[in-house]
Amino acid sequence: MTQDDGGRDQGTIRADMWFDPACPWAWITSRWLLEVEKVRPVRVDWHVMSLAVLNEDRDIPADYREFLKTAWEPVRVCIAAERRFGPEVLGRLYTAMGTRFHDKGEPRTIDTVRAALADAELPVDLADAAGSTEYDEALRASHGEAMELVGEDVGTPVVQVEGVSFFGPVVTPIPRGEDAGRLWDGVRLVAGTDGFFELKRTRTREPVFD
Repeated sequence: MTQDDGGRDQGTIRADMWFDPACPWAWITSRWLLEVEKVRPVRVDWHVMSLAVLNEDRDIPADYREFLKTAWEPVRVCIAAERRFGPEVLGRLYTAMGTRFHDKGEPRTIDTVRAALADAELPVDLADAAGSTEYDEALRASHGEAMELVGEDVGTPVVQVEGVSFFGPVVTPIPRGEDAGRLWDGVRLVAGTDGFFELKRTRTREPVFD
């Protein structure tokens, strides 16, 4: 396998995932994609979307509205990091935030965000963006890219690969090894079928992050 001028393996499939670091289901999907990278010629590029933006004008339960109040700060910080250092930092920042929010169960507070920035070896002053609207236009633009691909009646994650875009998959626990590869093969096959829109059943498990 040869390499192009950017150092990427020619023949590697580029996939894109839009995430909100507050969403536990998106976290599982992202960890699955990292497993896919180990067993398929796939490399993932990361982008930000926002559950708070998605639901700001919707009639939603009060407890979910409270949840969304803590969702603005992490996505604003992610966008600020992307604007200052480029999209290549999003993967490690998302990993740092998600590890603390989901694997360790730490609260979505500014202190946790600062700790995640340090974990990702990024300047802690990026946390100043959490309480600012300075990057909201860029956040809405990134979110809008995902919505243009799949429509407004889904959430996070959104995945795009070779012109095929879809919400999900929503799965728990995280598929590992060749199990991850087989799920990737199946998801691509189903999502790439002309006229296919939905395959769903009621969730009967809480997210498992192991």
